[in-house]
Amino acid sequence: MTTLADFPIAKKWPAQFPERIQLYSLPTPNGVKVSIALEELGLPYEAHLVSFDSNDQLSPEFISLNPNNKIPAIIDPNGPDGQPLGLWESGAILLYLAAKAGKLLPEDLAQRYETLQWLMFQMGGVGPMFGQVGFFHKFAGKDYEDKRPRDRYVAEAARLLGVLEHRLQGRQWIMGEQYTIADIAIFPWIRNLISHYGAGELVQIERFPEVQRVLAAFVARPAVAKGLNIPARS
Repeated sequence: MTTLADFPIAKKWPAQFPERIQLYSLPTPNGVKVSIALEELGLPYEAHLVSFDSNDQLSPEFISLNPNNKIPAIIDPNGPDGQPLGLWESGAILLYLAAKAGKLLPEDLAQRYETLQWLMFQMGGVGPMFGQVGFFHKFAGKDYEDKRPRDRYVAEAARLLGVLEHRLQGRQWIMGEQYTIADIAIFPWIRNLISHYGAGELVQIERFPEVQRVLAAFVARPAVAKGLNIPARS
């Protein structure tokens, strides 16, 4: 039988609690999706910091779990049929954890697929487009004299916020009264766009009061407040 010790990543990041879900991550928008979900679901886990400063994500041990060398990744020592399961891609991990715990996904099949639709909205649109805004506004791309690339992504980010604004009208959360993995996927990116990238003025965030309302409710949740800082940076 395969055990956690058989995963090469466990040698670089030894587990103090090998019976718990092992989280390899960093508190970025994609990373905190999983830590927030774990906190919301109450699943026991152990967090390991994958430091970009030391290129941990490029280490052979990390790549042995995630060949795409991106955070987050997990190992569930008690996966399907009692066998350890390693997973990467934050959306796939959210789906797995919600299914494992039986929470954060509607039981109604139509509503479940609608939730997955909004999860894909984040994975395919919000994350990539907001990330490009960050690159061209805060990081290396800010030094480019030609602002057309920045403006293109700012316009697309604003369009996506408009889609979300329309969706949230008359709803407590993306799926109505039920809080789901769609909220956990989307709102860390909106928070990051405003607070870390400092792009709130660029996208004219004041035009999206419903988005701001739900973002405030999201960050006020105790599990979110905790999960946003896991793994703790050394």
